[in-house]
Amino acid sequence: MERYDQLYRLYEEFDAERLRAHQAFVDLFPPLDSRVALTYWEDASDELDELRGEIRDAFPGTGETYADVAAHATRDQAFTGLDLATKYDRPVNALVLDVDETLRSAGQTDNEIPRETLHLLTEFHEAGVPIVVCTGQTLENVKGFLGQGLGNAVVNSGEVSVVYESGTGVFTPGHGPETKRLLYDELDESVRAAFDRLRQRVLSDAPGGVARGCHLQGNEFNVTLKPNFETGSDDAVAVIDDALVYLLDLLGVVVADRIDGADPERADAGERGADGRGDGGRDSGAVLGAAAGEWTRAFYASRDPEIEAVLDDRGELPGGSEPDDADVPDAVADFLDRVDVAYYEGDAAEVVSRELDKPGGVEAAFEVLGVDDPFALVLGDSKSDLRVMEWVAERDAGIAAAPEHASTVVLDHVRERDDLVFPAGEAGDVLRTVYALNRLVAVE
Repeated sequence: MERYDQLYRLYEEFDAERLRAHQAFVDLFPPLDSRVALTYWEDASDELDELRGEIRDAFPGTGETYADVAAHATRDQAFTGLDLATKYDRPVNALVLDVDETLRSAGQTDNEIPRETLHLLTEFHEAGVPIVVCTGQTLENVKGFLGQGLGNAVVNSGEVSVVYESGTGVFTPGHGPETKRLLYDELDESVRAAFDRLRQRVLSDAPGGVARGCHLQGNEFNVTLKPNFETGSDDAVAVIDDALVYLLDLLGVVVADRIDGADPERADAGERGADGRGDGGRDSGAVLGAAAGEWTRAFYASRDPEIEAVLDDRGELPGGSEPDDADVPDAVADFLDRVDVAYYEGDAAEVVSRELDKPGGVEAAFEVLGVDDPFALVLGDSKSDLRVMEWVAERDAGIAAAPEHASTVVLDHVRERDDLVFPAGEAGDVLRTVYALNRLVAVE
């Protein structure tokens, strides 16, 4: 209990709030060509040294550590960090960070990563903690904001890696031939062919409402339908629900076409009504193949409660109200195990390769970075980030955190583990907690 007693004393006897304010001012004060501004900065820096010195003197042998903790973390963040240090007894040695709606949040930070968050990331970098940015964005997009936000010296240090397009590739500057690894080179040809066919047909075969209400995103191994309406609006929810049912049915037909022994009943595509009805459900199912669509609906509904809920609400669950994949042919089920379908209410319906996912990309990034025994902090908000969190949890290789607006399944996982949930746009809260963890775990 000595560390807890010392931490209580730190926040009771010293003005940690004032110390943090001075530390933030000194760290984040913009460089200005002004003698007056420089004087303010120098005065704050001198007072910061004084405040830190008082703590160093009061805690012989550990004063520098406690001064660092008080200068970076609130009382609650420090005690949460100490709880994590006590529970895991090891420091975080890698950061795995989603970007959109995690490091930055369009509704809170004008879609920019806050300066405070960027500065904290540079502090972890200076402490020797590698950073893995793990995103669905293209490599060029990520390189642009990383260079501007962290600076080229950090990005090119050999300690920063980018897992881009949700696992299609890994970019780690400063590692010679290992700088860029294209993970899709190792993807099985049968999976490549299925995605090729799916992408070719996804818009041309779409019911009218889906075709008019969605646009296509992703890459060769990620087929994502996004709404042509404001994300989260009633229209967006409705069209993404339609798109989900349509994608499940189309995937069933594409997979059945490529699997020996799978011979689902199909209807002629010409049977679709002349009005191009796009209400999802049985209209698209009849066009694309009733049996094949039932296989994929049952398979993914039995694995994802959100998909199950959408299908159940629309009366589209095969066999009634309980999903059952028992009738899915083994060959089809084996193939579907390699493909994932994800649903984000009012935001996206997507089909992705499980072999080109964020966990595979993170594992490859760790190999290049030389992180042999990872204990990572994973920050994310979506189901693709959840896969990384689960991958880490299965290996006792880290902790997970999420913004409070994250997917329900993500929040369930995070709250069950360590309850590291932070407000939108405030990833710095968790970074400060982990900063405290890393400093306190070394204190005897």
